[in-house]
This record gives sequence, structure tokens and C-alpha cells, in this order.
Amino acid sequence: MKGKLLTVFACGLAALSAAAWAQAPQRPQIQTTKVEGTDNVYIFRNGNHQSIFVVTSEGVIATDPVAYGRPQGGAQYVAEIKKVTDKPIKYLVYSHHHYDHIAGGQAFKDAGAKIVAHKVAKERLAVLKDPATPLPDEVFDKQRNLTLGGTTLELTYVGLNHSDSSLVMRLPKEKLIFVVDFLPVGSVPGRGMIDFYPLEAEGSIKQVLSMDWDRLIPGHPGPGDRLGTKQDARDQLVFLQDASETVKVAAREGKCWDAVEKETKLPKYEKWPGYENNLPFVLRRYCGLWGRGT
Repeated sequence: MKGKLLTVFACGLAALSAAAWAQAPQRPQIQTTKVEGTDNVYIFRNGNHQSIFVVTSEGVIATDPVAYGRPQGGAQYVAEIKKVTDKPIKYLVYSHHHYDHIAGGQAFKDAGAKIVAHKVAKERLAVLKDPATPLPDEVFDKQRNLTLGGTTLELTYVGLNHSDSSLVMRLPKEKLIFVVDFLPVGSVPGRGMIDFYPLEAEGSIKQVLSMDWDRLIPGHPGPGDRLGTKQDARDQLVFLQDASETVKVAAREGKCWDAVEKETKLPKYEKWPGYENNLPFVLRRYCGLWGRGT
């Protein structure tokens, strides 16, 4: 009898747990949140992509529309900004030329924004001619500061890394930086390694570490939506260096690519989000470097 009661009790708990799970609120597709400790900096998230916008007394500086595969995504982002302020959107900054972050810019162009990007981003986009992604109105090479309503957003090109057009965006007063894809927070990078520049990226990360900032907003939400720290940036650099050195040894033993992808592990990082699914992408890219010299 006691055993039957225990079984019924356990089944009841399981049913309650399942019901509670079913009733748990789903994460909204679109969400806008103010960055804690700031007066005017917001994170806009659409699915697993995010960007920032800054509200000033003279207008808004926005970044990455993140509307790839979402025809209304750019307009939805503009609408979210309008919920926060009635100030005009003056600038839209492309972090780099990859569509998963910058598609949807036409909605900002229609709202009167000037689009700013690195010069290589414009060169790439001009060839691809995506109708949802208008070309930048203004480009630069190394450094460009956008100052609006007493707020300055520093745009810096730190060289090759995840792409050949990636910018680091820094808000000096708030000690915040926005970095997309080449500095994930507390996780293993994945498919973005496909056009990654392995050795040069180490130099880019070192340049970012030399800047004056306290918190990093990534282009994809970090674990628990937390922002990154300089320790996260250091950890990512060490991860890349560990992966590089490990694959270098294997490559010189003739194990690239299949054997490396199947057999090589980096157990020091096995608890990082994305470890199981993303590690093969990292190993494949370093096999390209040490196995083929590219």
C-alpha cells in the first residue's frame, strides 16, 4: 500500500511539473530592455540576435537591424524605438556586412536615418545587392565618432577577426562596448567561424582589451542574457589560443580534418554553452589554418 501511495504521489508531482512547464511564459520574439546603470542605452533583441540603440536629446543612434529572414524585422525595430522616444532616428550603424545582423536597414532609411559602416562592408554589400539591406551612406577606415545630443559613440575598426569589416562600438561615458560575433560571452563560437581570421582575431581581441570599458554587449545574448566582462574577453582569447595550439599539433600529424573533428576535445571548456555543437566548427577552421595554411 505504501509503495502504491508513493507511486501515485510521484506521478502527481510529474503531472504538476509538466503542467507548470506548459504554463511557463515563453520568451518573446522581440524584446527591448534598458541597460542597467544607464539613462539612454537600450538592447533590442529579435530572437537570438540583438543590437543596441542610444537615445539622446537630438535623436537616436541605432545599430544592426537584425532582420535576416524577417521581412518586418526592421520595421518592428523602428517601432520599438518609437515606444521609447519620439526623437528621430539619425544614424544606423552596421556592425559588419553579414546579413544575419544588418538585413532590414531599409526601414531605418525610410525613417530618415543615415547609414554608417566600415568601407569594406560597403564593398561587400555592393556586390551582393540585397534589396533588404541598403548600402551605407557614409563609410570610414579606422575610426569614426558619432556625437549626438551630448552622447558619443566611438566606432573603431580593429582589423580582421570574424569578418573583414567588423566594428567595435564604444560608449565612453557609460564604459560599454558593443561587439558582434568575434567576442561571444561565455560560450563556444559556432558557424561564424566559417570566415574567421584565426591569428588576426587574437590581435583584435587584444586591442579590445586595451580599451577602457567595463561591460560588453554581444551580438547574440550571453548565458542568462548577462553582459560580458574583460575576463570574458580574456577567456575567449585563451580559448582560441588553446584550440589553435591543439589543432596545430594534430595537423602536423596529418589528422585534419575528419580525425580532428571526431576525436579532438577541449575538456577545459566542456561546460561552456555550445561546446558539443560548436566545437567542430572551431576545429574545422583551425584545420584550415594549420592543415592548409589558409
